[in-house]
Amino acid sequence: ASLPGGSDCSVAFVSHVVGKACVHGRQKEILGVLVPQLTELTRSDCIWQRICWRLVEGVPDRWMEAVLLGFVQSASGADALSRLLGNVVVKNKKAQFVMTQKLLLLQYGYTTAVLQNVLGYLSLDNLRRALLIKVLQELLETWGSSSAVRHSPVEQQQYISKAILICLSHLKEPEIESCRQELLTNMMAGVKCHLDSSLPQIRRLGMIVAESLSVKINTDGPVLKFQYEEDDETRELKSLLVRAPPGRDVPSPPHDRNERADAALPGELEGAEKPQTAAQVVPDEESDAELDSDDELVPYDMSEDKELKSTKAPVYIRDCIEVLTTSDDVDKWNATIKALEGLIRKNPAATREVSVELAKILLHVEEKSCIEGFAVLRQKAQVAVLTTDPIPVAQFLTSQFYSLNYSLRQRMDILDVLVLAAQEMSSKFCGKNKQSNAQKPCIQLLPESDSSKDWRKVVDERIKSKTRRFAKGRSQAEPDSGPNEFNSVAGHFFFPLLQNFDRPLSTFDLLGEDHFVLGRLVHTLAILMYLAANAAAVTPMGKVLLEFVWALRFHIDSYVRQGLLSCISSILLSVPAAHLLEDVAELLVETRCWLADVVEKDPDGDCRRLALQNLLLMENLKKKLETAPS
Repeated sequence: ASLPGGSDCSVAFVSHVVGKACVHGRQKEILGVLVPQLTELTRSDCIWQRICWRLVEGVPDRWMEAVLLGFVQSASGADALSRLLGNVVVKNKKAQFVMTQKLLLLQYGYTTAVLQNVLGYLSLDNLRRALLIKVLQELLETWGSSSAVRHSPVEQQQYISKAILICLSHLKEPEIESCRQELLTNMMAGVKCHLDSSLPQIRRLGMIVAESLSVKINTDGPVLKFQYEEDDETRELKSLLVRAPPGRDVPSPPHDRNERADAALPGELEGAEKPQTAAQVVPDEESDAELDSDDELVPYDMSEDKELKSTKAPVYIRDCIEVLTTSDDVDKWNATIKALEGLIRKNPAATREVSVELAKILLHVEEKSCIEGFAVLRQKAQVAVLTTDPIPVAQFLTSQFYSLNYSLRQRMDILDVLVLAAQEMSSKFCGKNKQSNAQKPCIQLLPESDSSKDWRKVVDERIKSKTRRFAKGRSQAEPDSGPNEFNSVAGHFFFPLLQNFDRPLSTFDLLGEDHFVLGRLVHTLAILMYLAANAAAVTPMGKVLLEFVWALRFHIDSYVRQGLLSCISSILLSVPAAHLLEDVAELLVETRCWLADVVEKDPDGDCRRLALQNLLLMENLKKKLETAPS
């Protein structure tokens, strides 16, 4: 009331009160009420805008971070935030550090709406746009740093990627032109370190950001294009490139605004498709005369056509080998690869005579035609050979894993086959039941359209859920159980994989650039260790694997560390606790200290979760040993 009359007034006391309340954690209580009212008052009154600017600028530096964070989270949009804060980031160094460094690079727990508010605020004034370009350059330096990619959590890298895409949506063509070369350099460095990562989320983030950067940099030339799976996260990231038009400031929670934006997309697409559909209908109605003339066409004579006979598959294993290695008949080759698994399982004696030769052929065979599911068919045949003649085939495959002249794909195929065969051999059921359960494809058929046929199933399930039973017999006959076939051959699958992991080859370096294959190897060893729970060699297997884990425990790749922690879990679950204490007691104590360190300091969330799980397993084993009779 005093300002319109020409009198001076001070808001320093209010600034101190707001700062004191925010720094003590009362941001929501005070700014949740203050910000919406100030937003309305500053919409058309420049005097109230100046009052807000003085209010924020008068906050002491020690409280500035808490106040700015409260304003950013409470503001309904970037326009409102710009009216409330003014150019405080230009005038106050502490405010500049909070808005351009701490909220974007040092912290990552805020919502996408907060990022849009901060970066949109920087873009709405010419004095602040220089800071926007500087922020983008620093974000890209962090995004393109291989050290940051290796040691930062996935959530932080997602946060930085979102910030980069929002910055790109606010940049204008002259601003991009002024820093085009620097953007290109950072893009190429970032793509490389992201694609080198073993985590699929990191690789996909790198692809999306690189595509968006190339579109902005090369407006007229060729752009980068990657193949990746489209999901909700991908669509959300791409939507950040489209800057929302400025509208009225309506206070709403961030997640509500996101939901409304997502819900508006189908409607917009539908509205865009309607005119096209109407345009297609009009010429159809106008061309009735032309369609009538088509009825006079004479049908093509197909009376002499003969149905093509399907190629008959070989019935002997040796014939299959001959077709796969020498035949040029594509149809016969396709029929052979489809029938091979069934022949192997029906003729185990004949398979054992040529098992190693057949395993070698299947490891090197390449697709000759576009047969559907070729990789799955080949893998099933490899698993069938390995389960039919485990020892010689396992010796061959494990020896080839460290051999020259194999691609990384072939080495990972070897690991997959070893795991699938071990799972099949260690399953509870033997004979036909085991084979059918292990090899049945995971395809769920759709129910019939007549819903009345399923009424009894629905009623039975409802009755079953409401009925209380004190005793229940077997509802169906269980298949006969048999011995664990993997126990006797576990060592042939396991030990050769640990022999040469630290010896680099000219085309294969597990401890170097091929860390993704190392991660697959570590996870394979964890599975084999778990499946050999009751094997005679389980104790030496656990001892060797624990030493292997100890040698690689500080690996820089999070995927490898996840596998190492899975190995610890497998050891604790498979090896008897008494044997562990007898053979590797000192190493277990050191491992426990390492696990505690991982829980506290590892940047990867999955690694921390696995380490905590292993600590709980160790505590349970300790309690069991203490309560066990001596």
